[in-house]
This record gives sequence, structure tokens and C-alpha cells, in this order.
Amino acid sequence: MSVEIKVPSVGESISEVQIGAWHAEEGKWVAQDSEIVELETDKATFDVPAPLDGIIVEILKKTGEMASVGEVIGYLEEAERPAGVEEPAPAKSPAKAEAAAPAAAKSAPAGADDRVMPAAARVMAEKGLSPADVKGTGPGGRILKEDALAYEAPSASGNGAFREEEIVPMSPIRKKIAERLVEAQSNAALLTTFNEVDMSAVMELRSQYKDMFLKKYDVKLGFMSFFVKAVVDGLNLYPQINAEIRGTDLVFRNYFDIGIAVGGGKGLVVPILRNAERLSFADIELKINDFGQRARANKISLDELQGGTFTITNGGVYGSLLSTPIVNPPQSGVLGMHGIQERPVAINGQVVIRPMMYIALTYDHRVVDGREAVVFLKRVKEVLEEPSRMLMEV
Repeated sequence: MSVEIKVPSVGESISEVQIGAWHAEEGKWVAQDSEIVELETDKATFDVPAPLDGIIVEILKKTGEMASVGEVIGYLEEAERPAGVEEPAPAKSPAKAEAAAPAAAKSAPAGADDRVMPAAARVMAEKGLSPADVKGTGPGGRILKEDALAYEAPSASGNGAFREEEIVPMSPIRKKIAERLVEAQSNAALLTTFNEVDMSAVMELRSQYKDMFLKKYDVKLGFMSFFVKAVVDGLNLYPQINAEIRGTDLVFRNYFDIGIAVGGGKGLVVPILRNAERLSFADIELKINDFGQRARANKISLDELQGGTFTITNGGVYGSLLSTPIVNPPQSGVLGMHGIQERPVAINGQVVIRPMMYIALTYDHRVVDGREAVVFLKRVKEVLEEPSRMLMEV
């Protein structure tokens, strides 16, 4: 008996998806609950599990094609596991998978590379490619599925004197990113103000407590938790930056849902730290670490991407010295972090070398006045340079 493989409902506002990579081919046996196909939306990527043990008898929608929610994209015929086919290992949660990584690395096949994203690895396996063959265009040189698909073998003549173009359909996420960026520029009055932070105090605190923090919470103490705390402190003092325009009204909140921009396998995603004002340093670091792992595996859920009252983005991890971040509508502000560089600065009449970071606040001038933006950014600078001010609320 054949069972329909349908596009499940993946969110109230989503009626259509793009078919991503099929993890199984026609004629192949799959285990119940194993992932058989990726579905890409404009917000996230999902995997459809097999409803039962069986053989994929027909694939109706190929990679790159669009399908509606509820549409049949293939058929599965119930069948017992064939002799000689090993039972698949149970899926690991991101945290458990990371813990098992060192042991797995010892038995990893030759050519294994943690720069290769899972979807890219499947395409490379089909083409017989190694990580050395493909140039990665993702964050940190990571190899994306698009890189593997775009790979072309060198010319047989060896002269390399050829010019090519390849037309690749934009993914739903990339389309949505493009739409949102244009929307932000067109519908808001965006300005950016800058400041710089002496990171000495934060770096000293990290150095002093990093070992104890790691031992107690099993996660590293990073810079982002300090910035989240500093931003919440500043938003408490200047609530306009946490507000939004809704029709003809201005909506203020007494809570702070902070979006953290994370580079994922399909592009930039911004999962939300809900009620960041209630989170400890450890809570923030654990959540951000989890977001990072799942973003790289395209496992961030729609619910985690929706909402948000303010955003923090860190271009410094990619080497940015200074940039103008763009607001994520309908939010009214975004803070940009950048790289830390030792620079000479004047302190008490003396020139000293300090680890300095430029910070940028882009804001919607319809909601936020220039004075509010400047003093907010100044407050973020002050509490980062003297973190005890957050505790004393001064």
C-alpha cells in the first residue's frame, strides 16, 4: 500500500514551500521518522520525516520546485527493512551531538571537514567531491549546498580560458531577506550613530571567570551576553528604541525580546531571546550557543524567528571594523558590534593602548529622536566599560 508524502503545515502565514534536497532516492528503503526531504520557506528550513518504514516509490517534486501546503510530493510504499540494511542510529539533539563530536572525529572518514554543511556534504558525495575541490562562500569559508551545486570540473584543455554564468533560483530565505532589506530602506527613516567601547573591563571579567563559568554551566562565557545585558539596561532607560509603529499608534513594551543575528546554512537568521531581561549570563550564552548549532544545521523553528523588539548583530566575527546595520522591521533599532582592535587612546592625559570596539546603532527616526539614539548608545558604552553599573543600576 502506497502512502502519500505531503507538505505539512509549517506556519499560519506559509502556504507554499520550496523543495530542498531529497535525502532518499526512488527505490530506496527508509526508516520510520528518518528525514526524507528538506522543505525551505522564507523563514527557515524543515525536514519531512518518513511516516513509516518503506520504500520511496515515486518522487513528484524535484529539488528547487515549489509546492503548496498539503500537496503530495511523493509516495512511500510500506516495507520491512531489507536484509543487510543497518538500522539507523537515533537522532541526537544538538547538545548531545556536540558532546559526541570529539569521539566521532576519531573515526571520521578521510577528507571529513567541519566546514562542510550537511546539505553540501550530500551533494558532494553524489558528485564524488572532496572539501578541497569546492570553494566555500559561507561564513568562515563554510561550504554550502549552493557551492557544491555550482562546482564545475576544470576544463579538459587545461587552459581555463572560458567564461560562464549560472542561473540559480533564489531560495525562499534569500528572497525574504531581499524583500525585508528593501522594505526597511523604503518604509523607515533610518539613521546610524556610532561610538566606541574600551573592552578592557569585559575582557578582564571574562579572563577571571571563564574557567569557573565553563565548569559550572558547560558553555563558554562570550561577549554577547555582556552586550545583551547592556542593551536591556539601555532600553529600560530609553523605551522609544524598544517601541514600534503600528498603524497610527506607537507601541511601547515592558519586555525585551532581543534578536541575535546568526549565520546559518541558508543565510542570516535572527532567532529571538524572549524576555531577555529575565535571563542570566549563563541562560543567554546557552541559548545563543544552541541557536548557533541549530542555525548551521537549518533547525531553527519558525516560532523562534518571529517577533523581537530589538536586534544585535556581530559583524566582528567576520572581521568587520565598522558597518551600518539595517533595522529589522517593524523594530526601531539594531545594534552592530564589530572587531576588537588594540588602538592608542588618550586617558587622563596619557596615551595608552586599549582593546577598542566600534559600535553602531541604526534607528528609525520616525520613532527615535537623535538625542535618544546617542544617549542610548552612550549608556551601552558606559555599562560595558564599567559592568558594575548594571548591578548598581547607576
